[in-house]
Amino acid sequence: MEPLYLYNKELQKIPKRIIITTHQKPDGDAMGSSLGLYHFLVALGHDVTVVSPTNWAKFLDFLPGIDKVIDFEKQVEEVKQLLQVADVLFCLDCNHFNRTKTLESVLSSSTCIKLLIDHHTEPNLESFNYGICTPGKSSTAEIVYEYIASSPWHHLLNQTIATCLYTGLLTDTQSFRLNTTKTSSHQMAAHLLALGTDPATIYNKLFNNFLETRLRFIGNALLNRLEVCYELNTAYMAIPFEDILKYEIKTGDTESLVNYLMTIEGIKFGALVIDRQEERKWSFRSTGNFNVSIFAREHFEGGGHVNAAGGRSKESLPIALRKFKEIIYQYKNQLV
Repeated sequence: MEPLYLYNKELQKIPKRIIITTHQKPDGDAMGSSLGLYHFLVALGHDVTVVSPTNWAKFLDFLPGIDKVIDFEKQVEEVKQLLQVADVLFCLDCNHFNRTKTLESVLSSSTCIKLLIDHHTEPNLESFNYGICTPGKSSTAEIVYEYIASSPWHHLLNQTIATCLYTGLLTDTQSFRLNTTKTSSHQMAAHLLALGTDPATIYNKLFNNFLETRLRFIGNALLNRLEVCYELNTAYMAIPFEDILKYEIKTGDTESLVNYLMTIEGIKFGALVIDRQEERKWSFRSTGNFNVSIFAREHFEGGGHVNAAGGRSKESLPIALRKFKEIIYQYKNQLV
């Protein structure tokens, strides 16, 4: 995979047909970085379309340009036609096509130039022609920001792009709390604020914008689904599908639920599994050197970052949970 800046000369040529995509159920970083790049490329004169593999959380609907994003699951044939004639595909916050659900085969078969911008570990490099993958960065939004700011077109950074990228930065740093938040992250934030970003509004849209049912769902989860294994400094929750139905949980409502586990004194490893009917979705968090990306990859078809990762299970919820309880004892020396 060649460095992304080597593709800059191509971007100066005649307007290209560009597709930007990301992982399924995009979060604030995935959607924010995608739309930030979208507005930048449109300003350069290109024909750009953002494609989400699935729907996204309603709290992201404030992002400028999100009304133009195409949901692949709702417009399959349109997306296939766009990819057939596309010159360039940007894949953001998603270093494996298998994280795009049913869009995977369409992306893999596309013959256009493919570019990666991401901050997760172990990218599938053979799938991309150009790219940047920097696991040490706070967010994909920060990488997009640095790419634009260091490009010949840095003057195109404006309030619209800044709003999108600040959303990604705020999301993936958990409001600047994670150890991936570096000096560069705060310098980026300062520049985006200088461009007119409204941090209070963005925070409220992202974190203070839910229905009462979500709060009751969280209360039920903490009261009835939480288990703590102090022997292994581990906490976990298993959410049955009946809870999803009872509390009318929508896309985005379970984000950050796993983080509650890490607020318990002494806990080094937190795991959340949710029965999504078609499969069981895992979220993993850790502190210190316990690498949940490796854990997710080796046992739950997943991956991510050292201290934050995800995975999935095809087994039923009871079987998936039993498997997890058996596996964690293999890591006792790392957890105690």
